[in-house]
Amino acid sequence: MFDKLFEAQQKAEEIKKRLDTISVSSEVEGGKIKVLATANKRITSISIDPALLGTADAEELEDLLTTAINKVLEQAESVSQTEMQAATRDMMGGLGNLFGNK
Repeated sequence: MFDKLFEAQQKAEEIKKRLDTISVSSEVEGGKIKVLATANKRITSISIDPALLGTADAEELEDLLTTAINKVLEQAESVSQTEMQAATRDMMGGLGNLFGNK
């Protein structure tokens, strides 16, 4: 039984490492603001078109950045949940074997 728990812990670590290698992105204002993140919800890059800097006021930029960041974090959460659900299905199959189910 402890072997299965250890395997589950190792699997969770593997998923976390894999999520660090998956990138998600979002854009607003037709790509004038782009945000990249990992599926572990770590922002890796924000780019703002210089033309937008000359025309937008601070409040507009803040709103656009907030929207882009929230969109990319939602995508990261979706990818993370999908990966965890797949791992859970795999682990539950393994636990079924633990109790004599196949």
